[in-house]
Amino acid sequence: MWARTEATLAGLRRASQRRPWLTAAVLLTAAVAVVTAAIVMLTKPQPREAFHGLPHTYSYLQADSSGQVQLHMMSAAPADIVLRSAGTPLRPIAAYGINGGFFYGSDLLSVAILNDRPVNGVQGAYGSGWFNAKYPRGTLVWDGASGTMSVQVVSSGDDLSVTDRRHYWAQGGISMNLQHEEVWQAAAAAEHLPYADEQRMRSGLVYDGNGKLWLIVTPSLCTAEAFRTAILETVPGEAREGIFLDGDGSSQMNAEEAVLTGDSRPVVQMIALAGGS
Repeated sequence: MWARTEATLAGLRRASQRRPWLTAAVLLTAAVAVVTAAIVMLTKPQPREAFHGLPHTYSYLQADSSGQVQLHMMSAAPADIVLRSAGTPLRPIAAYGINGGFFYGSDLLSVAILNDRPVNGVQGAYGSGWFNAKYPRGTLVWDGASGTMSVQVVSSGDDLSVTDRRHYWAQGGISMNLQHEEVWQAAAAAEHLPYADEQRMRSGLVYDGNGKLWLIVTPSLCTAEAFRTAILETVPGEAREGIFLDGDGSSQMNAEEAVLTGDSRPVVQMIALAGGS
């Protein structure tokens, strides 16, 4: 057996010596194939996000808190916000923005109203976005007629205080009480903030005293307190106030600079920027 193997190897060596051009040709062909494949991969158009190239009506900021909570933030004018239904993960939607309020199945359990119309149905219908289900909860309201923002603790759209019912939006969540350190935890508990002490991805909506709005998502697993602290440490502006939105796998963001997919679950509602489809 050993003798036959030696003879075979010797035969291959003699063949290689007689036909070196064959070996060179094989190597050259292989090299050309590798280079061609690389060129094709580099020049092949890459799939674009559904929202690529839309009007860029926001500014983007990323920051890390002292507790290593990473915030991705989109700042925008409140007049450029469009509350809309989703029904899918955010990524395939042709709009910049983040996830909205709490939901169960296809029912929206947080207020989401644009110009007195709930985004997921009709006024007074369960799951439409007209109600904060079960409990009065912190709802961020932009009063378009007066140009002001506030957080109002309400049960439904009927309870909202606005100047003109034809010109406002209201997004439900849970009060952050960024200006009231002494009461925020009790208020969040009264509003039944889900999983406050668990390590979860989270999202929120914050405004400042100059009328700028911040859409915020963290992919970091953190408690509600750590998320709120990160906002206090890193979100620019004075006199800030805001709400917690739905979190965990629903924490999603469509931005040119960062695409955060959570666990890619469908969400019922989106806080979008004008200019999307």
